[in-house]
Amino acid sequence: MKGRVAIVAGGTGALGQSVTSRLVSGGAIVCVPYIVPAELETLKTRLGAAATHLYAQHADVTSEGGFDGFLRKVLDAHHRVDILVNGVGGFAGGDLASTSLADWDRMLALNLRSAVVGCRAVMPTMTAARFGRIVNISSRAVLPPAGGFIAYTVAKSGVITLTQALAREVAHGITVNAVLPSTMDTPANRQAMPDADRSAWVSTEAVAEVIAYLASDAAEMVSGATIPV
Repeated sequence: MKGRVAIVAGGTGALGQSVTSRLVSGGAIVCVPYIVPAELETLKTRLGAAATHLYAQHADVTSEGGFDGFLRKVLDAHHRVDILVNGVGGFAGGDLASTSLADWDRMLALNLRSAVVGCRAVMPTMTAARFGRIVNISSRAVLPPAGGFIAYTVAKSGVITLTQALAREVAHGITVNAVLPSTMDTPANRQAMPDADRSAWVSTEAVAEVIAYLASDAAEMVSGATIPV
């Protein structure tokens, strides 16, 4: 991965920080859009001296304009994008009757539309280079589709469909895959489920290892895969 340029959308979140750290350790330059400055500082502290391989810009990449503006800055600075990890996301519970249309819009925007925006933005650059690695983040909880958090289920299921369809559209040299984490051991999940048995929870570092493999040259023949972790 040495010399590769990666964009990690959601790179200051719990999973995003582990992904960023893993890609940096592999030699990549990692470009991270951020909203909350404190989260960026936490990421820099985690990276330590390796933060010299981090390129960060304030940007809301859930919007097309925000992602396109961020991408222009990345290309101006590094002239290429080899890897995209679509890690923006969010969760909301509720069945159909109790889930408002506003919550539907939020879940679809965070989990599905953000991935569409990211893929659309980088595709011209990757197509011109005839190389690219796109890794989307879905969820193991939506296979099979589950009730009780229906808007989240539909959005994350859409990420799987997007991944499989786009893998058939892209040019040779570009791969599109999805990782489906089970419940991850994050501060937010510990706070939301304080009494849960965490023995089966997956670490963000373990998920990041799978993402790093899919982003590597070794995975050049893997595309359209949906990998549960």
